[in-house]
Amino acid sequence: MKICLCGSIAFYDQMVEVRRRLENLGNDVMLPPAEIIDAEGKKISVTEFYNLRKNVSDEESWLWQRKREAIKDHFDKITWCDAILVMNYDKKGIANYIGGNTLLEMGIALYLNKPIYLWQPIPEIDYKEEILAMFPVVIDGDLKKI
Repeated sequence: MKICLCGSIAFYDQMVEVRRRLENLGNDVMLPPAEIIDAEGKKISVTEFYNLRKNVSDEESWLWQRKREAIKDHFDKITWCDAILVMNYDKKGIANYIGGNTLLEMGIALYLNKPIYLWQPIPEIDYKEEILAMFPVVIDGDLKKI
């Protein structure tokens, strides 16, 4: 099966580990990029890019163009896959966090009729109803449920 991992870049290390485990089970797996090109044309880690974004207020920053490109690139990966797996760990004091980008990705998967799997249960969050309406399958960390 072709699986696209979705979730906050804050969970990137966990995504890499889950990719390895899924590949060992015979799946093809895509996840967000490991690196982004900065304003000077140098490669920086996606974690460094994430941290830079959290500290910029300039609406004209090069960061937003790169983020736009990353969002669209991940939509292409969702088109490629058979299913998405949302890595929803705790973040910002919210258990099983699903943020804005991930909600967008889930919406694309829904639109494309791709199964949506959640690593952990649906969070108690303002847009819980929207997530419920997508009928995701909670796997509770058990990759054999995919």
